[in-house]
Amino acid sequence: MNLRRLELFVAVAEELHFNRAAERLHMAQPPLSQQIRKLEEECKTQLFVRNSRNVQLTADGELLLTHARKILGQFGAMTAALRQSRDGEIGRLRLGFVSSAAISALPPVVRELRSQWPGIDLELREETTDAQIVLIAAGALDVGIAREVRAVPGLKATLLQNERLVLAVPADHRLAPRHSVALGELKGERFIAFPRDRISRLFDHIAALLHAADVDFDLAQQAVQFPTILGLVAAHLGIAVVPESLRAFAIPGIAYLDIQDTSAVSRVSLICSQDMADSPLVAKVKEACRQTMGIPDPD
Repeated sequence: MNLRRLELFVAVAEELHFNRAAERLHMAQPPLSQQIRKLEEECKTQLFVRNSRNVQLTADGELLLTHARKILGQFGAMTAALRQSRDGEIGRLRLGFVSSAAISALPPVVRELRSQWPGIDLELREETTDAQIVLIAAGALDVGIAREVRAVPGLKATLLQNERLVLAVPADHRLAPRHSVALGELKGERFIAFPRDRISRLFDHIAALLHAADVDFDLAQQAVQFPTILGLVAAHLGIAVVPESLRAFAIPGIAYLDIQDTSAVSRVSLICSQDMADSPLVAKVKEACRQTMGIPDPD
């Protein structure tokens, strides 16, 4: 017994007419009749009562029809699931993201993924860039949205955007009335920043930008979370260079200034292992990024 014979049997059982069933199956009637006879031989029972006027199912035929429909339905569901898995439409996807991405990049990307491919079981993890790289290498994370990633062995980074950096200062700071500022004007200022041992890549990037402007990265205080950094700025402990998306935090006592230096941008990338680069699930994340972030095809 095979699936094709079950398909032929169901067509005859539903039409109760060999010629109509043959037309439905786009085949000639004699081969159809031959296949039904072979099925009856395999089942060792008569499935149809035939005469010159009509065709009727036997009791065994009724029983086989019930099971055949279930088998064909399960087979159809199985092949559809395999196709969806192959095409990245279903499956578990572990997506990491830096905290600042939760403000700008992550929400529209997640909405797009859930809207277009609801079969993807999305597991989100807020992690620093360094932690994401370690987790991806260990196979504990599939893909991540990270900052300041360029050449890392075994890792593929796809640029999503160059986000502008801005300056956060207390509302009564000498620079607060300004709309923009050059990095070179920050000499003598003290800064609030991340601990380098936790968020080394963005820390080093900001330090390099200040060094190029001949400004000392003099730390007054360190904090891991952006809201904490901004709160410390509002408390007059220092100023901070932060991604532009943090303007969404309208914290009383803080003013945001554009930075005039064209190099003052932060590279936001989608990262995954080289082994996962061709994964259909990762392709769906890239497509969601392309659709929601207004960028060309990342590849």
